[in-house]
Amino acid sequence: MRPRAIDVKPLQDYKLLITFSNNEKKIFDVTPYLKYKQFEELKNPTIFKTVKIAGLSIEWINGADICPDELYNNSEKI
Repeated sequence: MRPRAIDVKPLQDYKLLITFSNNEKKIFDVTPYLKYKQFEELKNPTIFKTVKIAGLSIEWINGADICPDELYNNSEKI
């Protein structure tokens, strides 16, 4: 079973600090996603900071979300 996101904090430069259910903390860079229409609004720092836990993953107030597998596999351990 894949670890799920249990806490998320927005950081500078469109990065997220995510704590997973296995107690790993990782940094996820949202920058590559900002070129896609679904994520364009996240360029606004106020909207970017609305990130929250949603089910197994995360989402923003505008409905944008990231697949749990992508979130875990493409984050860097800290």
